[in-house]
Amino acid sequence: MPERGRQPRRRQDTSGQRRGADRARRTGRPAVSEQEQPPRPPRARRTADRARTGGAFGLSATRQAAVLAMVVCALALSIAVPLRTYLTQHAQVEQELAEQAQLQAQAQQLEQRKQQLSDPAQIQAEARSRLGMVMPGETPYTVQLPGDGQQGDQHGSPQQQAADQPWFEQLWNSIIGSGS
Repeated sequence: MPERGRQPRRRQDTSGQRRGADRARRTGRPAVSEQEQPPRPPRARRTADRARTGGAFGLSATRQAAVLAMVVCALALSIAVPLRTYLTQHAQVEQELAEQAQLQAQAQQLEQRKQQLSDPAQIQAEARSRLGMVMPGETPYTVQLPGDGQQGDQHGSPQQQAADQPWFEQLWNSIIGSGS
């Protein structure tokens, strides 16, 4: 039974020596043990180890490309949604700013109109022109020009009204003898 605190003895690994002898037989070169080889600097050793294991992280070039493609896709997907949200919100902000500018222009026009209507002479002129009002004691006159009467008359002559009716109403009116 081994004593506490002592590790059991390990066998020496001779597989490296066996591999060297097998390699020597295959290639025809004399076997050189690891102890006889000159020591490599640490960086060269890592590079050589990587070359034997298939590149960085022990992956082949195809697997490295696949991992890189997956990382690029993941980055693209993680950026796409926030970018779309940003662009949508940016368009909404532009629209709101345009609407705000339009409302400010409208408010400025209304303010100017308010200033105009604060003058009693302007109110009186508006009442005369738009509503046809007159001051007490004044006599109103309406002047109709020859071209204005035809445009302002909505009903027109009875002949015009008869021409605007459908043919069957015109026929019926001619049978019963009514003018309109």
